[in-house]
Amino acid sequence: MSTTSVIPAAQYRRMSTEHQQYCLDNQADAIQQYATCHGFAVVRTYADPGKSGLVLRHREGLAQLLKDVVGESQPYRVILVSMSAAGGRFKSSA
Repeated sequence: MSTTSVIPAAQYRRMSTEHQQYCLDNQADAIQQYATCHGFAVVRTYADPGKSGLVLRHREGLAQLLKDVVGESQPYRVILVSMSAAGGRFKSSA
């Protein structure tokens, strides 16, 4: 794949408790694998470690992502979110 066809992307990662020790790393790995396979390059990361997903004001990473998206032009064209950040469970395939 040529570098001119790579699409710049942001990633959003979240874990709900500090007890999910590797959750953010797992999400980063899953997002990077997806990005590599589908022609994306992650150029910006937003994260909310150990934050409840119920109240937006407690999710500073998501709030910043939303502010950036509606604000000035961003260096990315898509936002990648793993299912574990969206409230699902991380699954890996071998």
